[in-house]
Amino acid sequence: MDRGTVGSAHRGRLLVEVRQEGFSAVVTPAGELDHHTADLLREPLDECLSNGHSRLVIDCSRLEFCDSTGLNVLLGARLKAEAAGGGVHLAGMLPVVARVFEITGAEAVFTVHASLDEALAPDPSSD
Repeated sequence: MDRGTVGSAHRGRLLVEVRQEGFSAVVTPAGELDHHTADLLREPLDECLSNGHSRLVIDCSRLEFCDSTGLNVLLGARLKAEAAGGGVHLAGMLPVVARVFEITGAEAVFTVHASLDEALAPDPSSD
C-alpha cells in the first residue's frame, strides 16, 4: 500500500483504496472481505487511525462479500475510532453485505448511510 494520503493494496479478491476527504479518511474495499483478505482492510484502517483520522468512512459500494472475520475488522476499527473521539461510518452497502450486518445486529452499532455522498455531507451532530 502506498503510505501517502491516497493508496491501495491488492491481494487476490480484495482491493482497498484510501483517500482523505475533508476530516474523513475514506476507505473503499472492493471485492470479497473474508478471513483470507481481512488484513488488507485492517492494516489501512489502523494506519488511518495512527495518522490521526478518527472519522473513518467505509465506502461499501464495491464490497461484494463480508464474512464474520471482515465484520470483526470493522467492529475493531469502530472501537479504536470511538476511543479516539471519532467513529466508523458505513456507506452504500450492497444488499448481500447489508444482510450480514442485519442478521448479526451489527448495523445497530455503526452509523449507516445510503451513499458515500450522504456519509460525507456536513452534519454538526456527527463526530
